[in-house]
Amino acid sequence: MNTILKKTEADYNMIDWWKKVVMENYANFEGRARRSEYWYYALFNFLIILAYGIIVLIAGVSMGDNSTLFILLMVPLILFALALLVPSIAVAVRRLHDTGKSGWWYLIGVIPVVSYIGGIVLLVFYCMDSNPGSNQYGPNPKTGNVNEIEEIGKEQF
Repeated sequence: MNTILKKTEADYNMIDWWKKVVMENYANFEGRARRSEYWYYALFNFLIILAYGIIVLIAGVSMGDNSTLFILLMVPLILFALALLVPSIAVAVRRLHDTGKSGWWYLIGVIPVVSYIGGIVLLVFYCMDSNPGSNQYGPNPKTGNVNEIEEIGKEQF
């Protein structure tokens, strides 16, 4: 018998988390995102940009001083960044929700005068652990939709 096993989030790798953010939750600003979802998404984007940057650097050095080539090589990078703008903001807002913060806290990193300190504050929020149990934004993504009442009195190992 051939059965297809569905991957659980515990079995996700970096690419699975990236696909979850981009394909399943492209513009989803509701709910919660666990740390691994946010950080693996950010890491994968960083690795893609780094690899592409190395390719652009190598092409630029080998072709000499050619500004037209540089512009043509930058177009895919700009399109990539624009395509991932909405899911990047959405996963950041869901990550803030997971720590019990409003998604409006995201704007603290955009305000010009406050952005230096705001960026550090956001980094701390993104690194914080999930609020245990459900909060106003939904159930804890680590535990899923487990009924908390049924969990009372059960041993945790």
